[in-house]
Order: sequence, then structure tokens, then C-alpha cells
Amino acid sequence: MDAEGLYQMLRRVQEPKGYFFNKDKDLVFDLLGALIKNKDRYGYMCCPCRLASGDRDHDRDIICPCIYRVPDVAQYGSCYCGLYVSKEWNEGVRAHEYVPERRPPEKFL
Repeated sequence: MDAEGLYQMLRRVQEPKGYFFNKDKDLVFDLLGALIKNKDRYGYMCCPCRLASGDRDHDRDIICPCIYRVPDVAQYGSCYCGLYVSKEWNEGVRAHEYVPERRPPEKFL
């Protein structure tokens, strides 16, 4: 699957859940391309903004959409890498704040 196909598939699945792609399409397609590369490299689409170990069980928390997306978007309007955002974030109604890393230090390589 290419980035456009992934974009269309994920958009159909995620928007009804209240998660939208960042309006910065260049960023979105860069991140989607990196997800595809990670799937080729590791066999799963781990978050491109985090370092994967190659061990699916260890990286389960960062398989996109990562488990941190829900609290990140709820608190900041955006996930850590900025791929998924709230509608309000995209519309500029919500401030664009820095999203801190939630992944616990013991998960880092």
C-alpha cells in the first residue's frame, strides 16, 4: 500500500472516532511514508517519531495509532508526532502546544 491508500483507509476509520489527520499534508504524508517503511522494516507500523526495538511485544505501545494518542489528543489536541489531531486543533480553535513524551523511560532502548 502506498501513502495515499493508507491515508484514505485510515481517514475513513479514524475520523468517525474523532481523530483527524493534521492539516499539514506534507507532514502527514511524510509520517505515513515512514509508517510504511517501518512496516517493511519491522513487520508492523510503529510510530515514526519513536525508536522501535524490532520486538513487536516490546513496541506494542507505539504501534500506530499508539496507546498515547488518546490522552495526547484529549489533553493537547494532537498526538506526539502530530499525525492525529482534534478537529478543533486543525481549525485553530485550540492552541498548538508542545506534546511531551508519555512513553515510560523503561521502554526506551
